[in-house]
Amino acid sequence: MQKLGELKLPPFFNYPPYFTLQPVRETREKQIQLWKELILDYCRTQKIFVVGLEEDFPLFSNPAIERSLNHEARVAFLSAIVSDGRAEWMDKGHRRCLILWHRIQDWADIILRFVKENGLEDSVMTVEEMRSGIESRGTDVHGMDRTVLMRALKLLENKGKLAIFKGTSTDDEGVKFSV
Repeated sequence: MQKLGELKLPPFFNYPPYFTLQPVRETREKQIQLWKELILDYCRTQKIFVVGLEEDFPLFSNPAIERSLNHEARVAFLSAIVSDGRAEWMDKGHRRCLILWHRIQDWADIILRFVKENGLEDSVMTVEEMRSGIESRGTDVHGMDRTVLMRALKLLENKGKLAIFKGTSTDDEGVKFSV
């Protein structure tokens, strides 16, 4: 079985027709479903939050069978993920896509679990410490996309679980947990 990073690629990845949008509706729906799952799984295992249509994204081509997804197929697969609420276009031209392999509410739950497991209730830390600090190493919080992290933190703030306070720059924005 072929692997890409830690992810075992599904059999369809070596099937040339799956790199071309299928004309038959039922086949295309199945194709889109398979690609949605593959893209989300790959982004999760590789901690990728942004996929660009014009950028080299490893899943968009398979050198072993000399196939690549064309622009229309890339847009179709990413748009399907957006329709499911698992991604958002980052620009009006739909060239970059923010992948939400966990929904924002799920990220908020992951952050709360991180806070509790590390005894950080009633403590203060910077947003940057959460993303790249010693405490977060080995957790899902480590390396989180800043946009996703801030949206999850704002959700928790609205629920009264924490307070976000501004620093002199974005590097020293802080969070006080009150879990």
